[in-house]
Amino acid sequence: MPIEITETPLADAKPIHVVAKGALDDAAIDARARAWAKASGFSGQSGKVLAFPDADGEPAGALVGIGSEDGPTAALALGRLARDLPSGEWAFAPGAFDAHLATLALVLGGYRFERYWKDSPRDIRLQLTAGVDLARVTREAEGVILARDLINTPTNDMGPADLEEAARRLAKGHSANISVIEGDALVKQNFPMIHAVGRASSEAPRLIDFTWGAKDAPKVTLVGKGVCFDTGGLDIKPASGMLLMKKDMGGAANVLGLASMIMSAALNVRLRVLIPAVENAISGNAFRPGDVLISRKGLTVEIGNTDAEGRLILADALALADEENPELLIDMATLTGAARVALGPDLPPFFSDDETLAADLSRAGETVADPVWRMPLWKPYAKKLSSRVADMNNVTTDGFAGSVTAALFLQKFVENARSWVHLDIFGWNPIDKPHAPIGGEAQAIRALMRVLEARYGK
Repeated sequence: MPIEITETPLADAKPIHVVAKGALDDAAIDARARAWAKASGFSGQSGKVLAFPDADGEPAGALVGIGSEDGPTAALALGRLARDLPSGEWAFAPGAFDAHLATLALVLGGYRFERYWKDSPRDIRLQLTAGVDLARVTREAEGVILARDLINTPTNDMGPADLEEAARRLAKGHSANISVIEGDALVKQNFPMIHAVGRASSEAPRLIDFTWGAKDAPKVTLVGKGVCFDTGGLDIKPASGMLLMKKDMGGAANVLGLASMIMSAALNVRLRVLIPAVENAISGNAFRPGDVLISRKGLTVEIGNTDAEGRLILADALALADEENPELLIDMATLTGAARVALGPDLPPFFSDDETLAADLSRAGETVADPVWRMPLWKPYAKKLSSRVADMNNVTTDGFAGSVTAALFLQKFVENARSWVHLDIFGWNPIDKPHAPIGGEAQAIRALMRVLEARYGK
């Protein structure tokens, strides 16, 4: 982790006082520090950090504002400490705030993607607050950072083979079993839609498959969309539409981040991770609008638009996952622009017909400040995916309810799983946040992990 968190008491640790807006007079600081804060215009503004000096002019402590918000979300503002806190040893002063989320926010706020350049790191050590579980902070931070790093890496270094290598490293680190079906073997082993979407690329499409945990434990399967770059195919995107398409494997990145958390926590599950990894490229053998593809499940799909490729590769992977009747099947994908139009970049929609799971996930998102929002699997919209020549089309003709109809498309490939949830994530921060810089982002995996811990924690 970029910032050191230690359980060892730090004799010289300076206090960090968390202050709500307008509550400076309630802070446990001396008159000198209070006067310094007032003269500096500090009033507890969200994310505002102010170090105050001792009589010799050396840092004696720091104030950080959480604004007027209350609840878990307020703690994320403390991520600003990673950028504005002077180097040294620090500890949170006692106060009414979520110490776990505050610690996690500080670690995540210090994240920098440094594969191609090096930033000047701050030398910050934080003494762990009593009662905070360092192992949980570590595994959550590592899972988020893994997802961010994978998404931020451009496609020249994060193509299907590189994504496979990242999965292999993770699997090896936890003694998981991994196998990969690549290229024309996809056709032979009945993954025709994964092959069709990825065959135009110079880098072969593949299905990454790894398992971990006791064979007799409850089956939890994660499926992540791994489109390492999306040109749109023959229905090519405009140049502006391709600028962020390195992030179109954000579902796969988030699934790997979540898998890292699950395995590090040693949850009582038999975990399976499936990632169809492709590049939606253009060449003479690219799949075409009007083509009819036969899916692994046997359903035929007319291609109304080659830029709706993510649901095709997910469909084959979901069909495979569904064949072994998992107790819980989770898929994650940067699937539709319609989800962003509906809810913006920060609030991923999820779809499930399991009322208990939906309630648990919504509640977990609020608890850990990793928000999600349930959207409906509105059955009447399924007819919008009708085709005159196949069982279904991969797009609708009217453009309405795009995220809903994409979820309905995927649902057709899930029959046997006891419970299923689909998350349509953005996987990217378009603006800087205290706990997260602009760039690739993990979304919903901390909320999902909280649900999984409640169900399968030892």
